[in-house]
Amino acid sequence: MTNPGFRIYTQIKRPLKELIHAFSKFPSSNIGDQMGRMSCTHPDIRPCNSAKLLGSAFTVKVPAGDILMIHKAIDLAQPGDVIVVDGQGNLTKAILGEVMTRYALSRGIAGFVIDGSIRDSGAIKELPIPVYARGVSANGPYKIGPGEINIPIVCGGIVVKPGYIVVGDEDGVVFINPEDAQEILVKTKVHYDREAQMFERIKNGTLDRSWVDNMLRENGCEIID
Repeated sequence: MTNPGFRIYTQIKRPLKELIHAFSKFPSSNIGDQMGRMSCTHPDIRPCNSAKLLGSAFTVKVPAGDILMIHKAIDLAQPGDVIVVDGQGNLTKAILGEVMTRYALSRGIAGFVIDGSIRDSGAIKELPIPVYARGVSANGPYKIGPGEINIPIVCGGIVVKPGYIVVGDEDGVVFINPEDAQEILVKTKVHYDREAQMFERIKNGTLDRSWVDNMLRENGCEIID
């Protein structure tokens, strides 16, 4: 017998820690560019403090304004997991606050991505655990369920499965399928190194900008003096 909508999967496949750590030096934007520019969360999902985010996804789906399954997820998640919550984008009730965040920090949780609201935002801003959320609300939540843990969810418009690699910085959050991670890592490094070379050319005045006029010409732009 199954109970869709109110169940917990305790076993998930996590990527190797070395693979996750390999993404630590790269901006979310560089990584996202290597996946068709379609794997970064909606811009409403914003960092609530300055801590950088890196880990593997531990997914949670909750009804709007309910946190029972988020509490359970904090108990079940392992150090290095990022708790990614599909709160249906509801902003009326906070589904994460200071007490939960401090408890998660004590357990080695690597961060939160909340498609919903948080509260105690001033305190969370000062904590060394990264938190991303869609909004802030002083209204408290319910704690009765239902909800599901470690199922595919949607967070910030992106489908996220348990074990996806999560990278977040001041620009936003990107999710990486571990099956594609090695190839994405190689492409991201090439992109990152190419940008570093561009910065050097900008500095010494040798950056080639001919591509701009070439693109205008190829697309039939009329230039009138």
